[in-house]
Amino acid sequence: MWRSPLECGGSTPPSVFQVLRDLAIHPIERIVRRWNWKSAYLSSIVRGLIFFCANLAAGPHAALAALLTELTFRGIASGFYGALTEAFRYVEPEWAAALVAMILLPMAGHSVEFLVHFLRGTAKLKVGMIASICFTAVSTAFNLYAMRRGALITGEGQQTLGRDMKRMPQLIAGFLVWGPLAAWRCLGRKLPATGRPPLASRPVPEGNSD
Repeated sequence: MWRSPLECGGSTPPSVFQVLRDLAIHPIERIVRRWNWKSAYLSSIVRGLIFFCANLAAGPHAALAALLTELTFRGIASGFYGALTEAFRYVEPEWAAALVAMILLPMAGHSVEFLVHFLRGTAKLKVGMIASICFTAVSTAFNLYAMRRGALITGEGQQTLGRDMKRMPQLIAGFLVWGPLAAWRCLGRKLPATGRPPLASRPVPEGNSD
């Protein structure tokens, strides 16, 4: 089975472009064979409930139909999307990995999701899709954060789902502060230096000796 350089003991983190190239060259090894059952299980439940609640206004029959449709679709597809997210696990910088994953997954997933529900005749499709897309943006960033810390993975170094769930409170707390801290660090690096000396070291203009 194909393994990343860091999984093989390498020390240099891959870039976003290297991972994208590997996904294009090794789609079977990187996506199909690394189908993430944890993502499939958790995502199908949460998204099924999203579509169920979104369609309750159209009646219990419509809500149940939307739930079953999402459970079936996400039960299969989310495993592949989880594998895609896991592929960016070692990418540096972390914010670049999160940004690309948050763009790549919605493009890959929600177009198919919309088609499946459209063909099925889901009543409140617009509401369900908006909620699902918003959930994808947040969940993808969180999943990547957790995977970089050894949780929710099914590849090298995986643990049981039960142990992953025990770590959830700590991971969620860390994720909530990770975004603002990452933005602050990035902003701090980009702020230009003024080049002005401190007030105490500035020369006093002539004529202002009093």
